[in-house]
Amino acid sequence: MDIQYLKRDGKPDIAYRKTVAADEADAPIVVFCGGFRSDMEGTKAVFLEELCKAEGYGYIRFDYSGHGQSGGIFEEGTISQWKDDALSVIDTLTGGKIVLVGSSMGGWISFLIARERPDIVHGLIGLAAAPDFSREMYSENFSEDMRVELQETGRTYLPNDYSDEPYIITRDLIEDGEKNCFLDKGMALSCPVNLIQGKKDRDVPWKVAQRIQEVISGTDVKVTYLDNADHRLSAPDELAVLKEELTAMLDKN
Repeated sequence: MDIQYLKRDGKPDIAYRKTVAADEADAPIVVFCGGFRSDMEGTKAVFLEELCKAEGYGYIRFDYSGHGQSGGIFEEGTISQWKDDALSVIDTLTGGKIVLVGSSMGGWISFLIARERPDIVHGLIGLAAAPDFSREMYSENFSEDMRVELQETGRTYLPNDYSDEPYIITRDLIEDGEKNCFLDKGMALSCPVNLIQGKKDRDVPWKVAQRIQEVISGTDVKVTYLDNADHRLSAPDELAVLKEELTAMLDKN
């Protein structure tokens, strides 16, 4: 499927790829929400597309504004804005139930969506889900110099383990993130939640999954810990776990 663009008045265009379900059955559409500074061409996003095509399910992968091939400027993005991007995709391109698969930051955004769209979210799978990561990043990874730079200039730079280019972190991102944090407040959801978490994840410690399980109410939260997996969760055996969990969730339809 070629890349298509969702046009929005006064907002950046959103690039996406959509796979249409094999039939008109009332099966949920799978929507993949990627991570911070990732795009829809990543291993997990493409794997899910191939899986959904093979099984006949509808599927959407997309780039947040400022990411990948979407419009907008990354440094102007916030959690609220990227959540709004995802909701634009869901509200415009789907017409029934959905299953959210959120990777890292996309896991955080998926929880926010599930709370705002309880009538259509049939299930949620979090892959190294990273709610509240902006708060944790500020408290755990920022030096005093970085905090001063953030306040004085509106941005600072954080080393990136996956690229030679550091992450640009803005004051808007940190302040907006606070409005969306929920690990200290809890969250009530009505859809089943499955978390897949690597025990060797240096970016999102496995205890974050444990904390999510503790603070989500109103539904069952299953956590699958993978002893040798890191943050990527894209090795063949790790993708096999994702396939198993997603298939089981869709089969409950």
